[in-house]
Amino acid sequence: MTGRQPAAGPLAGVTVVAMEQAVAAPMCTRVLADFGARIIKVENPNGGDFARHYDDVVNGPGGLAAHFVWCNRGKESVTLNTKSAAGMEILHRLLDRADAFVSNLAPGATARLGLAPADLAARHPGVIPVEIDGYGPGGPISHKRAYDLLVQAESGSCAITGYPGMPAKPGPALADFTTGLYAAMSIVSLLYGRAQQAEAGPAPHVELSLFDVMTDVMGYALTYTQHSGIDQEPLGVGSPAVAPYGAFPTRDGQTVVLGTTNDREWQRVARDIIDRPDLAEDSRFATNPGRCAHREILEEAIGSWCARHDLAEIQKTADDAGIGNSRYNKPSEVVVHPQLTARNRWRTVSTPRGDIRALRPPPVISDFEQPMGAIPGLGEHTDTVLTEIGFTTDEVAQLRADGAIGPAYG
Repeated sequence: MTGRQPAAGPLAGVTVVAMEQAVAAPMCTRVLADFGARIIKVENPNGGDFARHYDDVVNGPGGLAAHFVWCNRGKESVTLNTKSAAGMEILHRLLDRADAFVSNLAPGATARLGLAPADLAARHPGVIPVEIDGYGPGGPISHKRAYDLLVQAESGSCAITGYPGMPAKPGPALADFTTGLYAAMSIVSLLYGRAQQAEAGPAPHVELSLFDVMTDVMGYALTYTQHSGIDQEPLGVGSPAVAPYGAFPTRDGQTVVLGTTNDREWQRVARDIIDRPDLAEDSRFATNPGRCAHREILEEAIGSWCARHDLAEIQKTADDAGIGNSRYNKPSEVVVHPQLTARNRWRTVSTPRGDIRALRPPPVISDFEQPMGAIPGLGEHTDTVLTEIGFTTDEVAQLRADGAIGPAYG
């Protein structure tokens, strides 16, 4: 797309138009933006992406929503009334210049707008359509709305989180976040494939459902149950797959997490850390299946030892023995974590409410740092983008008067 280009990056020159909300699709496009793609976020003039209004804690009160800030840096916000013919015509003019179109609207919404993959193949054959939904087409619950918690429950994720009889949702939005990553990877893969072809027909389209992604994430649990017939019980801060592995209170009021992944590590825990050679020699605990079957005995022994020692001593002893360990942290402790500070992981990002700190994207790439652009205000870039695609100032004013676009920004 001609006009303003993002900071140089491997995806510089790639333009993605998005009709997105909440987390899954916005995370996809945020990842692409971090690698230099231009993201034009098309929003409803009446409030925009509803994640803008989840809370107001960022530089608040009356500030921005934490979810929105997390998922939407580096984008341009254009407000369009897609219920109007003029609004839809603007959208098609944007798609004329786009490489991909990402959406996670309600089931059937893109088809009602004439933006289903078949429609785009006919009118915008070069655009890669990416549709994210809850359950995928063609099934008995395909019609249902789906949010992260609902899909985590449906996929079994909640059943293996928490404690027996007390299921819980994993804290992070795993379904949304992972689906967004799969969507971004799909777009990059298809762009790469297209670049290798001398001639290409209409772009392939991508369908991603949160349910399919979460059943993939559930791969270990589903494989275990499929072949054993057993629904494993959740173990809080622990794992049904290996033992001993869990969280233990320390003498100084902290919590340490200790884990073993093989028989040799268990021997070092028993002999070198908790000084229990009797447990190391007990045949019940010689292999991981046996340790899992008797995990209560081992957890009581390790818990008793940890309760008599401070966290720093426990971690040094475990490090010296080559045993994995960590400190149980609350979010307030992670935001001041010395590992993030020492590795210079924080950057400044602009928002309509002032600058904030944000973590760099995880990939550290030589000779390239992700641009981490500003968080857009609702409709902030409408006039600029419309002027870029050929509308005059008077025409933009008339579109605004007709209700095809939102109010002037600011």
